[in-house]
Amino acid sequence: QVQLVESGGGLVQAGGSLRLSCVASGRSFGSYAMGWFRQVPGTERELIAAISWGAANTYYADSVKGRFTISRDNAKNTVYLQMNSLKPEDTAVYYCAAKPERIWSRVVAGIGDPTAFDYWGQGTQVTVSS
Repeated sequence: QVQLVESGGGLVQAGGSLRLSCVASGRSFGSYAMGWFRQVPGTERELIAAISWGAANTYYADSVKGRFTISRDNAKNTVYLQMNSLKPEDTAVYYCAAKPERIWSRVVAGIGDPTAFDYWGQGTQVTVSS
């Protein structure tokens, strides 16, 4: 079992930056692929970034590529999402998720399917004002 707790959300003006953090409990964090999803009310939860267990591989949705950076510190059981050049359309609840999978191709195969990740945080609101 893994418990995930996100922090770092808030209100920011367009063009600004935020860094989200997600701290995981448990001793197997280094074996998990991690992802950041976001969801706007009335829409499906969308995977926007993912990182492999050892940080060698990353994935970004086209909507955030070049603006967001996912990283992890396995010694601190923490995954981060640095968000730069924020736009009003980035407004959403952001969720951290974990998948007990070391093979990156299997993680990528699940992109587009939120159920492919097994553990979820409670979410943190990000609001970008214009």
